[in-house]
Amino acid sequence: MSRIDETAEFIAVRIALLTVSDTRDLSQDRSGDVLRDRIEAAGHSVAERHILPDERGLIADQLRAWCADKAIDVIISTGGTGLTGRDVTVEAHRDVYEKEIDAFGTVFTMVSMQKIGTSAVQSRATGGVANGTYLFALPGSPGACKDAWDEILVKQLDYRHKPCNFVEIMPRLDEHKRRK
Repeated sequence: MSRIDETAEFIAVRIALLTVSDTRDLSQDRSGDVLRDRIEAAGHSVAERHILPDERGLIADQLRAWCADKAIDVIISTGGTGLTGRDVTVEAHRDVYEKEIDAFGTVFTMVSMQKIGTSAVQSRATGGVANGTYLFALPGSPGACKDAWDEILVKQLDYRHKPCNFVEIMPRLDEHKRRK
């Protein structure tokens, strides 16, 4: 079972937030606000925050730019993970991933099943790694963002979380690029 090792030092990570929406601006971005508040309450920082329309190329370009920015460790997007024609966030993420974290979507579905039952099958939440940066695509509802953060990300982005976590392997995510 997971636990927090209180003897280990907390390591804050820098997180960029991207809301994908054709209709929202920052004043209406409840999901982005939920994530920002939880990120800061956990001791991490929001490095950047943007809203982009549901355009695959624009989303992928922003993800790539943030992956190239050494001041950003993690990217979380919200919105565009559903099944409608304009939902292209997952495809944009996969355009950028070097490796997909397959179990992230599975665990998110398990968490969602407890909250919304079989409607959880409509989410395509995903996670991956690119250029030494973690990327997570969450649904656009505030409830889904709360669930993903509270049940998965707050633990995996805490260096003290045992038996393992994303932060402890962060320095090794791009080790293949350092080989001689």
